[in-house]
Amino acid sequence: MILSQIAGAGTSIWLDDLSRASLTGNSAQSLAKRIAESGVVGVTTNPAIFHSAITGSGDYKEAISQMRGAGVDEVVRTLTTDDVRNACDLFSPIFHSSNGVDGRVSIEVDPRLANNTNGTVTDGLKLWKLVDRPNLMIKVPATDAGLPAISELIAAGISVNVTLIFSRKRYAEVIAAFMTGLEMRKAMSADLSKIHSVASFFVSRIDSSIDARLKEIATPAASALLGKAAIANAQLAYQLYESTQLSPRWRALSEAGANMQRPLWASTGVKDPAYSDTRYVIELIAKNVVNTMPPKTLDAVIDHGKFMGDTITPNYQSAKATLIIECNGQQRQALARTGCNQGLQGVGTGQGHITRHHHHQAVIRQNGQRLLNRMASAQLRLLPNKLHGQGYGAGM
Repeated sequence: MILSQIAGAGTSIWLDDLSRASLTGNSAQSLAKRIAESGVVGVTTNPAIFHSAITGSGDYKEAISQMRGAGVDEVVRTLTTDDVRNACDLFSPIFHSSNGVDGRVSIEVDPRLANNTNGTVTDGLKLWKLVDRPNLMIKVPATDAGLPAISELIAAGISVNVTLIFSRKRYAEVIAAFMTGLEMRKAMSADLSKIHSVASFFVSRIDSSIDARLKEIATPAASALLGKAAIANAQLAYQLYESTQLSPRWRALSEAGANMQRPLWASTGVKDPAYSDTRYVIELIAKNVVNTMPPKTLDAVIDHGKFMGDTITPNYQSAKATLIIECNGQQRQALARTGCNQGLQGVGTGQGHITRHHHHQAVIRQNGQRLLNRMASAQLRLLPNKLHGQGYGAGM
């Protein structure tokens, strides 16, 4: 029941997980069952997910054995694109019935290219050609180098999932890069109607960062703010999404057949056991958004989630109040360091004064870059033993 309520409210349920077992198995965790019974209408992946899938089972052993002369990167690319292509085929009916809105499967460009615009574009084009499915989305990180790559890929007619967005300032830049790509494509008199995009706004990582600072401050006022920043930040990001649709720039693109980039809530698994394990789903429901959930979170929503309707648009004022409160004194500084303060820069003075040092680039360095490094390391370690030797990775 709750799954149909969430979908009816305009929030698409995607699964942040993919493995060969989920593609070929018949268990309740299989992707086919998730599609049929759990309301899943899309999938997101990243190198860390594939690292877990490949090194955690023997499902890839036969495929690896057929590529003994290949290097690690080639094997990884083959295994992951095969899985993504098969997932795209599973979602094909949803893709067509939703006119391309859902039924999407994302695969990420090599995270080692996060600060290389040309490399990101080239890798995105290669992935698009290799998977060769219209419902594919190419994931591109929202780094400085990633922004022009987003525009280039959109202009080439490729649907893009922009990932690693933490601040509303960077989200605005992502929307602008998306529209620039559409304008470039429009200038070529090319079709805009087949391009879809999502902007993956990270949620739980914001609370993890800010809560750590609030616990250090340890005042009653700071404690009262625990667990509030991430949802408030996402709610105000959605307000930016809504306001963008009213802009003359977007209206011109919409009249030319373009589809608006949807916000996607990522990192929705709750990391603090003190919080409800469904909060980053139930408290972020609105029209035209995507929530990509790890399997554990989706199962929790099905088991005991309580639908509360649109939990975003009625809460803009309280979200603003939360972020303003958190921008007083030391709390403001804690918030600034996670990039959530972009609409509040310049408020206040002294120790917590918001400076350029706290803008989005600090967010990428302090939060996103650690994640990028981890994903790159996961990709490099994907097959710890020599592919052309006698053994395979642990668990193979």
